[in-house]
Order: sequence, then C-alpha cells, then structure tokens
Amino acid sequence: MFQLTELFDLTGKIALITGSSRGLGYAMAEGLAKAGATVILNGRNQARLDETVAEFKDKGYSVHSALFNVTNSSEIKAQVTHITETIGTIDILINNAGIQYRQPLVDFDEAEWRNVMDVNVNGVFLTSQAVVPAMIKQGSGKIINIASLMSDVSRATISAYVASKGAVMQLTKSMSTEWAIHNIQVNAIAPGYFKTDINVALYTDPDFNAWIEKRTPAGRWGEPEELVGAAVFLASKASSYVNGQMLRIEGGMLGTI
Repeated sequence: MFQLTELFDLTGKIALITGSSRGLGYAMAEGLAKAGATVILNGRNQARLDETVAEFKDKGYSVHSALFNVTNSSEIKAQVTHITETIGTIDILINNAGIQYRQPLVDFDEAEWRNVMDVNVNGVFLTSQAVVPAMIKQGSGKIINIASLMSDVSRATISAYVASKGAVMQLTKSMSTEWAIHNIQVNAIAPGYFKTDINVALYTDPDFNAWIEKRTPAGRWGEPEELVGAAVFLASKASSYVNGQMLRIEGGMLGTI
C-alpha cells in the first residue's frame, strides 16, 4: 500500500509535453515539474522554447527542450532517440500540441482542414508511436492525450477541430486497448473553455464571453493551472488502474442545458 503522498510523487520520472512553451502545455509541464518530474518541453519556435526553458530553470525545475514538429515523424523519432540516449526513457507523454481554425463548414479551406487534422490527430499518433516502444520495453508508461469539450459536442465554424478532437477521444481508447497489457495507461483530458492563446478571439469578444459565463455553471472561464491536478493524477501511480478514460474539465457545462 502506498502512502498518499507517494501516489502523486513523480520524482525520477521523465515527462515529454508537446506544445508546452505556453498555454495549457506550459501549465501542465510546470505541474509535473513541481511533482518531481524531469520535464522536456516541446515546441516549433526555438526562441520561445529557450525562453520557457530559462523560466523553468529559474524556478528550480529539472527541464530540457526538444524542438520538433509533431506532424514530422523523422523529427519526432530523432528527438525521442536523443532524449532516450542523453536523459533516459520517457515515462510520461502528454500529447498537448494542437491548433484551431474557424470557418463555416461550407467554405472550409481544404489545406486548413488537413492542417488541423494533421497536428491534432496525426501528431498524437506519431509522437505516441515513437515514444511507446521504450515504455513497452520497461513495462510501464503514462500517455495523456489532450482532447476537448468538443470531443462530445459541437459549435458552428470549428468543424475541423471538432472532428479532430473526436478522433483523439477514440484514439485514446484504441491506445489503451492495445497497450494496457504492458502496464501503460492511456487517458485523455478534455478541457472546456480555458483562457489560452487559442481562445483569445473568444474571451475578448464581449458577447461570447458573456455567453460562456452564463452557459457554464461555474460562471467563468477555466484557468490553465486548473488542469494541473488532473495531469499529475493521470501521470502518477494514483491512476494505475485508470485506462481509456476521458476526464472532462469544463466547469459543469456538459451537465446542464
């Protein structure tokens, strides 16, 4: 039997968080670092990534960086190999990188559609596929996919995002089905409306902001730090028999009409 504090202790664990130079990824990476993990931050902008790594180091965290595009399998494999050889086997993977593009479905640009699906779905597949062999070899691992409120419901003008996040929910189930036998837990976190860069156009719109505050039982937007507890739980021993689940963190929005 574990002590309660041991259940959530990530000391000695190595965690890779994609899209973690800002926003939800940044918050979850910091949460894992506070719980004792060595975190590897990922992004596509070297300058921004270096700045975030410096911030983490100033706070006393054990941190490294990995510059790669989650849609490029060659870049992913090269970086995962480098991490394994220089830092160690990745114990925790958070597939957070994602993009949004808003346009009415009838006019949706094909290139933008493919880009959203490539980053939000293929990125999860490719990064997980590169990381999981070492997890299988060591007989343990945690993969957390970032789904969305939109994995369950929809809204006009975001059809590509909705389709991609629905796919992430189902991919999570498939991963857990195949890899649970290797003591690998694969789960998803589904955030609702959070104040991040991807939603700037929404929370700065007075009408939409008022609608969110009225529609959400909590009466407000979520803050990135409010995902930390879920991330640490799903990355730790505390979730050793939790698999193929999607934890919805949305202020109660799905519980009411």
